[in-house]
Amino acid sequence: MDEKSLEVLEFPKIREILAGFASFYLSRELARNTMPLTDAVAIDRSLRLSAEARHLLSLAPDFSIGEIADIRQAVSLAAREKVLDIPTLNDVRSTVCALNRLRKDLIGLNAEIPLLRELAERMVPLPRVETEIGRCIEPSGELSHSASPRLAALREELKSARQHLMGRLERLMKMLHAHGLLQEPLITERAGRYVLPVKTEFQSRVKGIIHDVSNTGATVFIEPWSIVETGNTLRQLALEVEREVQRILAYLSAEVGAHEAEIQGNLSLAAEIDFALAKARFARAFRATEPQIIPAPTDDSMALKLVQARHPLLKGNAVPFSIEIGRDFSALVITGPNTGGKTVTLKTMGLLVLMAQAGLPIPASEESIIPLFDNVFADIGDEQSIEQTLSTFSWHMGNIVRIIRQSTPRSLVLLDEIAASTDPAEGAALAQAILLHFLASRTLVAVTTHYSQIKAFAYATPGIENASLMFDPVTLRPTYQMVIGVPGGSNALEIAAQLGLPEPIIASARKMRSGGSGEMEELLKALTREKESARQLHAEAERERESAAALRAQLEAELRALAESKERMLEEAREAVTREMAALHREIQTAAAALRKERSRETIQAAKAALKAVREHLAEEASRAEGAAETKPASAIVVGDPVRVIDTHLRGTVISISAKGGYAEIQAGRSKIRAALEDIEKEEPSGERPSPRQPVSIEKDPGHRRRSIELDLRGRRADEIEAELDAYLNDVSIAGFPRVRIIHGYGTGTVRQIVRSTLSSHPLVKSFRPGEAGEGGDGVTIVEMG
Repeated sequence: MDEKSLEVLEFPKIREILAGFASFYLSRELARNTMPLTDAVAIDRSLRLSAEARHLLSLAPDFSIGEIADIRQAVSLAAREKVLDIPTLNDVRSTVCALNRLRKDLIGLNAEIPLLRELAERMVPLPRVETEIGRCIEPSGELSHSASPRLAALREELKSARQHLMGRLERLMKMLHAHGLLQEPLITERAGRYVLPVKTEFQSRVKGIIHDVSNTGATVFIEPWSIVETGNTLRQLALEVEREVQRILAYLSAEVGAHEAEIQGNLSLAAEIDFALAKARFARAFRATEPQIIPAPTDDSMALKLVQARHPLLKGNAVPFSIEIGRDFSALVITGPNTGGKTVTLKTMGLLVLMAQAGLPIPASEESIIPLFDNVFADIGDEQSIEQTLSTFSWHMGNIVRIIRQSTPRSLVLLDEIAASTDPAEGAALAQAILLHFLASRTLVAVTTHYSQIKAFAYATPGIENASLMFDPVTLRPTYQMVIGVPGGSNALEIAAQLGLPEPIIASARKMRSGGSGEMEELLKALTREKESARQLHAEAERERESAAALRAQLEAELRALAESKERMLEEAREAVTREMAALHREIQTAAAALRKERSRETIQAAKAALKAVREHLAEEASRAEGAAETKPASAIVVGDPVRVIDTHLRGTVISISAKGGYAEIQAGRSKIRAALEDIEKEEPSGERPSPRQPVSIEKDPGHRRRSIELDLRGRRADEIEAELDAYLNDVSIAGFPRVRIIHGYGTGTVRQIVRSTLSSHPLVKSFRPGEAGEGGDGVTIVEMG
């Protein structure tokens, strides 16, 4: 990745923040050295580790790797047969203990963390290193008596010899002190030998070896001859104890050195685990999630989509924004007031891409999608070089030249105040040419500007889109909210007034402002209003389409329910007949048994004949019932026939019949429904077949509005609405419709208010509600009939 852009986009600051969430030195090094990657597999693995660590902390918020010391050098020294001291061996033991516990905890945890568990399983358990050091060294840092039998014996012998020597020396001290030969009654030690403090003038009266003299010369420290031999024995025992201690330390060091590769490997694996936990803690602190990374080089793969994105360094003060660039357009021109957040928006886009490709969670919705960029280039800020005598314009243009040479169709380019700090006319022309270059090379680019010519150019050029950061005309302050498709004004005069520039100067500036610039701004605003109006019309049409689709689905569901109900009724009828036949059979068998008891052959034969007659009668009735349930032959129905769905009031025209002849597609008003041929019948002319109730059509033709499941009141005068709505409700109630839809639109809300007021007191209405998103929203009202 471009090093200059990493600095400009403040990626090193993110690394330092991330390192602060790590628990030990190696994971902190990983955080400080992390870089954006271009390997999709590596990025995906890193993001999955982050997601697993977030899941782990959600289950165990206090989970950590434990206390791990920096023992890398000590382990390497031990492998080269160097002897480690007791404090260092204690650090090794506590670290190995923490590593063993980390491995055990992760493997045993009941959670969906396959990658973290795989890292833990790769760690080599080292129980012997831990137990051997723990057996030999006390928690206090002393070598344990149990380290070896010889050490225990030597220490006991040393203790006994010291007690014997001290006993003799104490008796001698008391005698010499009684004669006034000592400075004080004290036994001290010099050079590992026990001595007495003798006054200098009496040193000739105490025979022994002088080991030291006080600074004043008034005292000599003498080891009396009578204890020299015992002192020699004590010294020899102390040296033997020290040799045994060194032997034990060498043994423990060799044990550590023999497992150098395993310990170093475990440390590296623990660093990966802790780095994932650090990313999870970062995500928790910054409300970050893992985005989707799209690596495949398809036509749509370079579409960058950020949803509710925030700059992580702004923390709670950041206003989130959403943006998608690369699908409908590949160049974005961001305009708006000074201090309105344009530069922060560019930095956020670049920084979040860098973080995602470094495998870090980003402060944005998990719906965000980031394509795999080969590089991110940013020309932001002002770093003109005095030494190189470069102007601001020259410095920026030098950056842009470098970016043009190095960028590819898979790069992201961010240019702040493009072609500024020069003549506005020339700068605007240059900016347009640069945008056209990136548009031709299919490189995603986002720029900020105050040039009105570039706003108009973006509006008129396919592939380039305007965006603005809004300005509140009431408070005269920027809102930091981004709107795509709308150019923004600089609002320089308003901001200058807000900052305290005297009103006469502001008024003078308004008069001197060029008319052409103001006219272009007004033209852009008018075009933007028209574009927004077209967008709203498109949205309304989409809502209507969704509403029609929902109605069709509802009708098809009702048809399926009707067919299932019919089948259930037939099955229940068959079961009833069968049960009746079984009951009659039992009754007749009982009668036959009674007759046999009377031994009347004629009576029994007569009963059997009656049984046969009943069975035939019941079979005939069941057959007739099934025959009555059958529909008219479907072969009589052809495309173009008017038909009715049996047992409903739904009517329409057959527009197609399936190849196998099982289903027909019926056009019913604006809706199309699919029904089995056995569930429909051909409509006869109204004069040929009387009907107890006038059939209801669901066609939405204005001439038959009252016979439709929809009533469209848009465009009606207020004094017409209540009467027409009342008559319509009466009609649909007679027609038996359970639910209808009243369309009144949005408008000023007057029609909606009259409709809902009428519905609230109408005796035929059970309940009503505004339409949902797929039904037309608040532009319609759904009525449940009573």
